[in-house]
Amino acid sequence: MAASPDLIVARPEGLYCPPGDFFIDPWRPVERAIITHAHSDHARIGHGHYLAHTDSAGALRVRLGADIALQTLAYGQAMEHRGVRLSLHPAGHVLGSAQVRIEHGGRVWVASGDYKTEPDGTCAPFEPVRCDTFITESTFGLPIYRWPAQARLLADINAWWRANAAQGRPSVLLCYAFGKAQRILHGVDASIGPIIVHGAVEPLNAVYRAAGVSLAPTLRVTDPGVDAQLLRGALVLAPPSAQGTAWMRRFPRHSDAFASGWMQLRGARRRRGVDRGFVMSDHADWPGLQQAIAGTGADRVFVTHGSVATLVRWLREERGLDAQAFQTEYGHDDDDEAPGPAPAAADAAPETP
Repeated sequence: MAASPDLIVARPEGLYCPPGDFFIDPWRPVERAIITHAHSDHARIGHGHYLAHTDSAGALRVRLGADIALQTLAYGQAMEHRGVRLSLHPAGHVLGSAQVRIEHGGRVWVASGDYKTEPDGTCAPFEPVRCDTFITESTFGLPIYRWPAQARLLADINAWWRANAAQGRPSVLLCYAFGKAQRILHGVDASIGPIIVHGAVEPLNAVYRAAGVSLAPTLRVTDPGVDAQLLRGALVLAPPSAQGTAWMRRFPRHSDAFASGWMQLRGARRRRGVDRGFVMSDHADWPGLQQAIAGTGADRVFVTHGSVATLVRWLREERGLDAQAFQTEYGHDDDDEAPGPAPAAADAAPETP
């Protein structure tokens, strides 16, 4: 008997579901797109109709335009489309991030989008979804990537900020505007001093607050009362694109840091030219990828963007799964963009804590 056709296939426009006639996170304009989350490599402008989780609506409209044709679903809410049963499930990546469950002809596939397995308090935590075939990312799919617990990470950020404030130096933390900035605002000790945010961060803070996520109070550098004296003890959150710009000259004698999973690599902080690196990612680390894949019970796994070959080989040789790669255009987003070419051998080791 011939094998049943795949429920999701790779097309030039993106990942396509033939029986449902829709795409998941397509990178070229299509008529019907299911969007796993609002980062720029997964959510692009120009689609005829968008379907996403309810909590993604705010960020999608901020980033793609208020007038996009957007339909939303709650987590676990199912709908039928052309005989395909669809539902969205928490991915734990950023606010509204979702895994897409597709059921048709007695088979179940899950496309994870991007995900992380440690809860962070700013979005629904990752939930493994049982399936026959699982499509996983592999942004940090190497054994060297192992994230510190969030409590330890935030304690380190607080200690750095507190030490700088005691010296009258602003603490400029470069972090991506959607996801990391809100995790920091949710968890830092706001009693240390005022928190200033770049103009790219505040509209997304408003989206999180509207969704009921508790964030520390924030100020813009142009707000009344924000003066040189106040800035000396401030924590400043800005996207990496602000580094080296005129905006940064507002913070004389500042200490700067960069928050990224790539800070795990020896030499990454030096290449970024910052005083401090904090290992922080909204993607799963190596143990998280293993945990998530095992939790699905899938015997077939497709691997996308990242260390694809390494994860495919590990799944085949160590877990005996039918694993293969999907070529996609994901991975060049505003969340965890790689810091340049693949690291040299000397760099492919974790930074000493």
